[in-house]
Order: sequence, then structure tokens, then C-alpha cells
Amino acid sequence: MNMQVSGVMAPPAPKTLAQMQLPLSMMRDILIKTMFRQNHDLATKISKAICLPLPVTQELLDMVRSQLLIEATGTVSGSGGGGSEMGYQLTDAGKARALDALAQSEYFGAMPVPLAIYNEQVKRQSIRNIQVSREQLVTAMGHLILPDDLLDNLGPAVGSGRSILMYGPPGNGKSSISNGIRDALGDKIYVPRAIEYSGQVITVYDPIVHSAAEEEVEDPNSLRRTTGRFDTRYVRCERPTVITGGELSLSMLDLVYNETARTYQAPLQLKSSGGIFIVDDLGRQAEPPQSLVNRWIVPLEENKDILALQSGEKFEVPFDTLVIFSTNFHPNAIFDKAALRRIFFKIKIDGPNQENFLKIFAMMARKRKMPLDEPTLIHMLNNLYPQIDNNYANYQPIFLIDQMIAICEFEGIPYQMTPELINRAWANMFVKEEEIIH
Repeated sequence: MNMQVSGVMAPPAPKTLAQMQLPLSMMRDILIKTMFRQNHDLATKISKAICLPLPVTQELLDMVRSQLLIEATGTVSGSGGGGSEMGYQLTDAGKARALDALAQSEYFGAMPVPLAIYNEQVKRQSIRNIQVSREQLVTAMGHLILPDDLLDNLGPAVGSGRSILMYGPPGNGKSSISNGIRDALGDKIYVPRAIEYSGQVITVYDPIVHSAAEEEVEDPNSLRRTTGRFDTRYVRCERPTVITGGELSLSMLDLVYNETARTYQAPLQLKSSGGIFIVDDLGRQAEPPQSLVNRWIVPLEENKDILALQSGEKFEVPFDTLVIFSTNFHPNAIFDKAALRRIFFKIKIDGPNQENFLKIFAMMARKRKMPLDEPTLIHMLNNLYPQIDNNYANYQPIFLIDQMIAICEFEGIPYQMTPELINRAWANMFVKEEEIIH
């Protein structure tokens, strides 16, 4: 029976070695490397270390024992005083095999999930299955003051799980909106610790990208026990979010091979499966935006990506990610028509109108405990903003208020707004055009 938590069907735990669909030699080597590196001697501890149910672990131990790589050491009292169980240790042949296996790959611990089985879990928890309501988006973005029609455009875009391009002048909250979309998703998915393809291990779970959900404590009085019903080779996590900016390069989208450990690490887009990949500040990277988008064209259209091993062998992995591109440039200036056609939603994020600008100003002043002063606001709107053609931006209120706070603290006076203080703050927001003599 499959366990379902928060709408996502959990990966079922394997019941036998045959169900694992991994090469027996690979499972044998991971088992003895784990025993060698972590010095485990009890089946219960080994089972936890390699993330397999106890019956499957026992089946594997029996197989490796028959190959004379491990031997039983007699009964040992179990951990936590839970009776006694059989102890195991590596034989001399087992230690030699462990060292040989470690020379080929340093990977040990959790058994990897075969790519074909992982593909099934990706379908169960696809980003394209999620339903995001207007209420969820409003709640996630409640701290932002947005134009009414923006949510009308964002809602269908997020619900489709397709690509989004947000563009518009800088400082108007494109990054904050991207983060709000992430917060609106809300449910949990299952991320494999590692996957296996063609005998190679590719680690996927990354504590920097994936925030593990708190483990649910088993109720000892419950009639329905859940232990063992979900595959612990996966970690239950929030839907992941990968955020990259000007540092993004094409090489970050390839498998990363560790020469020393002889293992692979999943690229960023594979780590973000079931979640969001945000390319912030598109146009600031060393690679031209067109090249970056060209790399995404096949994944965006076909929901699959092509990766390559060190040997040059190429293989398909699922591409199940909501990609959000965010740029301060006009799309026509950085993309050709073919690339633009493949980005499903294009949403312009403009500066606020005067009414929303004043709402943001009042909200930020309240947060910073800065009393509002009507004559200062009128001076700012009538005398300062016409200098920049009344181009309001979301970042400006907090910038101006923080500047005035810094002046007040330096002068040793209570927080206050005056036309003179706002003029000084304004002078720091823009740099005057002038020739500098070198």
C-alpha cells in the first residue's frame, strides 16, 4: 500500500532485493564500504545506514555472507535494549574488497534509487500537478503591494508549472515575487539521496537546496503503523528552490564529477525537480541570455533533459521544474522570437503608480518606526519625483527612509521626516551625471 502525505504519493519501500533493480555487485560493494567506513556490526544499524528496510538488508547480508566477505560474530544485545540480534564483521577478503571498491568510488551509505524508479516518483509529485489558488498566492505575497492585475497573470502561470519570464525596470520586486511563488507552493515532495544510472551514482539530495521536513513521530498507540511504508532512500522535503544570478554559467547545468571521490553530483536543474529554478538578473551572466535559454529549449518543451557521463555516454533525466527568468532588459533586446515563443508566460513587472508608491512608503515607515510627515511627502512628490519623470519604483521608499534614519542617528536626533532630510536622502539615490577628470 502506498502512503500519501499532503497530496503527494510517497515512494513505496522495496520488499525484496529483486525489487531494488540495482546490480547485485553494486549493492554488495555499497554494503561492505559502509560497514568498513562506519564500523557498523548490527543489521538494524546497517539497515539505517544504507536506508533499506530490515528484511531487504538481511537478504543482502545473507548474500554477502555466502560470498565469504562478511561473517557472523554471534548474538549481540541490540541497540536501546531491544533484545539481542546477530552481529556481523568484514572478513579479510571483505576488507580487501571494500578497499578495492573504495578505490573505484568513495560512495557509501544510502543505496541509490535507479533512474527508472525515480522517474515514476517524479510523475507522482510533478510541479505540473499542483493547484495554486488566488488565496495561496495572496497569502504568500501579503507583504508586497502589487497591482491588481499582476495576480491575474501570475496565477495561471504558476498553476501550469510552465516557464515564466518576468521583466521590467530594476527594483520593483521581481525577486520578491519569485520567492513569493515559492512560498505559495506549500506541499512536500520526496528527494532521492542518490540515483543510479549505468552503474554510476549521482547524488541529488543537497541540504543547501533541500530543506528536509520534520520527521513525523510514530504514535506507539496507533493501529496503522507507517514505518517501512515509505522508501527512506528519499528525504521528505519542501518543494526545492534554486536561485541563481549573475554567477550562472552553462557548466553549472552539467553533471559535476568529483575526481577524488569518483562520484557525480546532480546539476542544479535536477536538484530543483518538483520545485522552482529562478534565473535572476538574466543578462548579467558571462554567457549571453540567448545561449542560456537555448540550453533550456529541449527541457522546457519535452520535460526531459540530456546529461553526459565522463565516458561521453548521454542519457535522459526528468525535467520537472518551474523555470522563472527575471530580467531588467526588454525581452526583444536579449532573445530571438524562437526563444520567446518557448517561454510560456511573459509578465511585465512595472513600477507602482503614485497611490501604491505611497502605500509602500507608509508601510515601510511603520516597519522602521519613522513617523510620516505630510509636508515632506508633498515636497517629495511635487519637487523631487518630477526630476525623474515621476518614475516610481518599489525599492525607493525603503532606500529613502533608511537614509533619513542613518542621518538622524548620526545627528543624535529622534527619527523624523523633513524636506531637508529627504533632499539629502534623494541625493544618495542617484549619482549626478558629470565628467570626472582623471
